[in-house]
Amino acid sequence: MLTRKQHELLLYIHRRLQVDGVSPSFEEMKEALRLRSKSGIHRLITALEERGFLRRLPHRARALEVVKLPPVSAAPATGFTPSVIQGRKLEVLAGKRSEGEATAVSLPLYGKIAAGTPIEALRDPTETFDVPATLVGNHEHYALRVEGDSMIDAGILDGDVAIVRRSDTAETGDIVVALVDDAEATLKRLRRKGASIALEPENARYETRIFGPDRVKVQGRLVALFRQFD
Repeated sequence: MLTRKQHELLLYIHRRLQVDGVSPSFEEMKEALRLRSKSGIHRLITALEERGFLRRLPHRARALEVVKLPPVSAAPATGFTPSVIQGRKLEVLAGKRSEGEATAVSLPLYGKIAAGTPIEALRDPTETFDVPATLVGNHEHYALRVEGDSMIDAGILDGDVAIVRRSDTAETGDIVVALVDDAEATLKRLRRKGASIALEPENARYETRIFGPDRVKVQGRLVALFRQFD
């Protein structure tokens, strides 16, 4: 079982090898993982080597090889990766509450997020999704059906219902609903790279897209997932 940072670093190195053909520098890894020093990267790489996920190639600078990737089910559920709540009935999820206290709230349920569709256009005013009241507090939220596999390495699967806190700001590393060019809504991890904004998938088969800051509007931050089982 990898820690969140080990998992994040392994996937970052894998993506860079796929795109650039060379592993990132220690400085780039430090910035990507938001660590204060390169010594933390050395410890993470050593741990990944010991667990058989990475191999250092001798006599070559920046020479790392990804030996294997962990299964999607092994993705850590802490840090920036949302927790998943599974179950058939909301009463089970919410637990027992004192009499008269609200156990659930209804959020507007948006349709499946898809390229070319602003998030507001996805809303069906007749559909809602109930969540435990303690999950949302006093903030404004909405629910969104996930479509596709671009975020599977963050544990976000096709058919999940994402709970999104409405916000027009986000920290680098947050998973957000982003509106690109006022036309395309997408669920991706946001990174700030100088004056640009990168929208990163969590699947090595997809490429990171980089935009100018005036082209991307944050429409919310992912806070939880619900997954239905039969």
